Amino acid sequence: MKKSFLVFLLPFIIFSCKEKDAKPLIISEVKPAVHPEWMLQGNIYEVNVRQYTPEGTFNAFAKHLDRLKEMGVQTLWFMPLNPISKKDRKGVLGSYYAVSDYTAINPEYGTIDDWKQLVKTIHDKGMKVLIDWVPNHTGADHKWLKTHPDFYIKDSTGKAATMFDWTDTRVLDFKNEEMQDSMIAAMKYWVTETGIDGYRVDVAWNIPAQFWLRSIAQLKQVKPNMFFLAEGDKPYLMTSGFDAFYPWEMFHKMVDIAAGRRPAFALDSVKNMYDTLYPKEAIPLYFTSNHDENSWNKSDYKTFPGPVHAPFAVFTQTMAGTIPLIYSGQEEPFLDSVSFFYKDTIMFKNYGRAKFYKTLLDLRKNTPALAVDASFKKINVGDPKALYAFLREKDGKKVFVILNLSNAEQAIKVTDKYLHGSPYNVFMGTNESLSDKEWKIEPWGYVVYEYK
Repeated sequence: MKKSFLVFLLPFIIFSCKEKDAKPLIISEVKPAVHPEWMLQGNIYEVNVRQYTPEGTFNAFAKHLDRLKEMGVQTLWFMPLNPISKKDRKGVLGSYYAVSDYTAINPEYGTIDDWKQLVKTIHDKGMKVLIDWVPNHTGADHKWLKTHPDFYIKDSTGKAATMFDWTDTRVLDFKNEEMQDSMIAAMKYWVTETGIDGYRVDVAWNIPAQFWLRSIAQLKQVKPNMFFLAEGDKPYLMTSGFDAFYPWEMFHKMVDIAAGRRPAFALDSVKNMYDTLYPKEAIPLYFTSNHDENSWNKSDYKTFPGPVHAPFAVFTQTMAGTIPLIYSGQEEPFLDSVSFFYKDTIMFKNYGRAKFYKTLLDLRKNTPALAVDASFKKINVGDPKALYAFLREKDGKKVFVILNLSNAEQAIKVTDKYLHGSPYNVFMGTNESLSDKEWKIEPWGYVVYEYK
C-alpha cells in the first residue's frame, strides 16, 4: 500500500515495543538477516491475481506458470490473498490491503485447496512463493474489531483509528502483546499449512523493530531460509530481520533522470547514501514499476515511455546488490494502468518484452557476477551526465553494463584495459571487440557484456 500525502496526526508512528522484563532494544547491536542462498541470484515477479486473467482466480493464473518459468522468473510474490472487508469498501471490489480475515482466502480467487495446489505446482517447477502481508492495519470489519477491540489504536472519539486517507482500514496497536501473538500465529499458519517461502510486508516502516525481531525469528524456526521483503526504506528494518527493502530514493532519482531533470551520475548519490546508512548486507529491491506505481502514477508508460524504459529496466536487473522486481504485465508490455478497486484485466497478447526480460533473468541466474554479493565498480566511458557504466564481478566472472540515460546519441570509449578483449554481448548474441576505439550508442541505448 502506498503512503498518501495527507497529513497523519496520530501519535503512534514511532514507538518502542518491549516485552515484559526485556532489555531495551539497541538496533546497532542486532545483526542483519542471513539471506537464503536461493535468493542471492534470484528475482521477484509480482502477481496481481485479480487482474491477471479474465477469471481472476488461482487456477486461471496457474496456466501462466510454464510461460513465467521459461521467461526466467524464480520467485512469485502474490498480492494479498485474504478476504476484503465490505464496510467502508472503496470501489466495487475494494482494496486488496483491507483484510477482513488473516487466515482465510478471498473467495473470488478460489479455495484454500486451490491455493495449496498452486503453491505445490510452483514448487514442483522449482520456483518460490512469497505472499503479501498487511500487519499495520485490518479492514474495517475484521473480526478482531468485535472480539478484541483493544487490538486497535483509538482516535480522539474512542473509535478504531485510520491512517491517511485509508478510510477502509483500522490501525492495529503493536503495544498490545496479545495482538502481536495473534499476528504471529496467523503468519505461521500460511507457512505450516501452505508452505510459502516468505513474506512481502506492507507498511513495514510503521511497525516497531521489536515485533519484527520476534516474528521473523519465530517464523524462521518453523521454516529456515525464509525471505522477508519490507515495503519501507528505514534502515532499522534491515537490522530487524528483513532481507530486502524498497529503495524509493533510487526509484525517484531514476524518474528524475528519465525526465531530464537530473544527470545520470545522480544515481551515485543515492547509492552512496544506501552504502552509508544501511548495513552492507541490506538488499534493495529495484523496480521500474509495482502495483502502487502502476495504479496511481502509471510509471511504466508515463515515467519511462517508449525507449526510455529499457535502460532503466537493465539498471534494475544488474545494479549492485539488488534483487530485481517485475510487475504483472511488464513482459507484454501492458501499457495501461491497472485499476485498484475494480476488475480491470491485464491483456496479454504477444509477450513482446518477454525475450528482453528472459535475457536479463537468465544472465542473473547463470553468472555469479550479478549475485547480491558481487562487487561493483563505476566505469568512466564518456559524458557522466548521460552515460552510466559499471562492472560487476565475482569468482572470476564479469558483467560490464553501459547505459545511455539521455535522449541524445553519445560517444563511448572504454579506456580501462581490464575490460578490453572480446566479451559476449548478451542482447546481440555475439562476441565484440572492446578497445580504446571510440564508438556511438543511441539515445536511451544499453549494452550488457558478459566475460566468460
